[in-house]
Amino acid sequence: MKMSKRISSFTINRRHFLGGLSGIVCVTAGASLLPRIASAAVEEGTLKVAIAKAAGDLNPHKYTGLFAVQDLLFEPLFKYAHDGSIEPGLATEWSVEDGGKLLNITLREGVTFHDGAPFDAAALKWNLDRWIGIEANNWMNSSRLFAGLDIVDDHHVRILFREPVLGLLQEFSYVRPVRFLSPHSVGEDGSYKEPIGTGPWRQGSSSNEASLFERYEDYWGDKPAFPKLEVRVLPDSRGRMAALRAGDIDLIGGAFASPLTATEAQTLSAAGVQVVIDPGTTTMVMAFNPDRVDALKDPTVRKAINIGIDRTAISQVLYRGLAASTGNLFSPNVPMSGNRYETPVRDIEAAKALLEEAGWTGEPVRSKNGQQLALELVVSEEQIPGSRSVAEVIQSELMELGIQVTIRSVDHASRHSDIPERKFDLAFFQTFGAPYEPFGTIVGLFLSTYDNGVDGKLFIDAEHLDPLVTAAMSASEDEMGAALQKVYDWLHDNDAIAPLLLVPGIWAHSDRVSGFEGPATEYDMPYEHISLVE
Repeated sequence: MKMSKRISSFTINRRHFLGGLSGIVCVTAGASLLPRIASAAVEEGTLKVAIAKAAGDLNPHKYTGLFAVQDLLFEPLFKYAHDGSIEPGLATEWSVEDGGKLLNITLREGVTFHDGAPFDAAALKWNLDRWIGIEANNWMNSSRLFAGLDIVDDHHVRILFREPVLGLLQEFSYVRPVRFLSPHSVGEDGSYKEPIGTGPWRQGSSSNEASLFERYEDYWGDKPAFPKLEVRVLPDSRGRMAALRAGDIDLIGGAFASPLTATEAQTLSAAGVQVVIDPGTTTMVMAFNPDRVDALKDPTVRKAINIGIDRTAISQVLYRGLAASTGNLFSPNVPMSGNRYETPVRDIEAAKALLEEAGWTGEPVRSKNGQQLALELVVSEEQIPGSRSVAEVIQSELMELGIQVTIRSVDHASRHSDIPERKFDLAFFQTFGAPYEPFGTIVGLFLSTYDNGVDGKLFIDAEHLDPLVTAAMSASEDEMGAALQKVYDWLHDNDAIAPLLLVPGIWAHSDRVSGFEGPATEYDMPYEHISLVE
């Protein structure tokens, strides 16, 4: 399913962006901030893409490079499609057997790395030996449960696992650490030297300011319609906008490449620049922490808060109305996202009645047994730009119900310590988005026994929720959708979380760019359908 529509001068496609309210940005004012660009002259046949920071170490087996740039060079066995389906990549055929513990793969023939080395079973094994089964990568089920690999012949391999691997094919579509590097691109000691993959682009040059990629003419698949692609480092968003308007770059946007806020997108659109909005696969959710606040143990209180929030107002504040409100954990673009629930509509009187029913009375702040209904909402502008403004909206709305909300702003490091330690009453989370869904979020953010590192937990209930999650994890393919629906229904029926918005992806491009389509995931570089109008 490919979603696409136009609203005014905006094109609505797919995908997400962690946008935010950072104040109205004036493009003409930003022109004075235009960074010095290494190659000022427009080069024919070169797509110029802005990135917010240097591409970094592109080693696909590490976690330091820029996703979208790694995507240019390195390919997966399986490709994650727009509709969430799995398509052939470097593997042309596959089968999962032995109850999910055996993956048979047929490798594509005629594929070579940029250095001419063949991509075959030996190259696959060399790559897997560099990451699979290594503890640092055991956040992936395929690594944690890896049991061995058999090479059948040059183009057939069997990968064995100790247990069935949840989301196995999706994991082999990730950008890292699963994509394939030429065995000749490392030193004698095995240390990584240069980025040599099988992808449609090969690196020509690289610096801290820009990297140039050339079309790989021996690429096995459809070659890009233009011969060169340059990524230029433009850290300042106003500088990127000015560079786009000046014709010095062609494309900006995406969650990880060069983020563009909704306000900036509207400014560019008003100036006649083509802006593309993707519905996305990420959801912004507000978490309740009953472990810290007794009042939040009561689903009636959580429901009152849920219907006391005006999601349309939040969308307007954070995304200028470009983000859709939701009552679901996942976007319908996510596979097995479940039945659609009605989006909660703010109903002040109903919310007040629920609080009265739960025994919270009085004003201006309600109380019960001598305890005021006062909550702390933790926000991080580094996690979600503009979240402070959203928190202020919620603070005002809940005060109308008699709930006092204190906002605590934290930096990135503090959030990464406070959230896993559950030092919050209320907090904003974002689901992981494609290709990590639905199990990335279901297991990572809800299963109490799973160590999710710095991301923390959206909601935990070892007695009631864990059994549903584990049942979904162990369900057969035919039963998985129904098992997941039980998780979704429990979260919904207990008002365990407050889904707020489907986070949109935002891109903008120059008139040189024709045929732009948003990427299948925010981790991909969207060059495939582009042709350049010179």
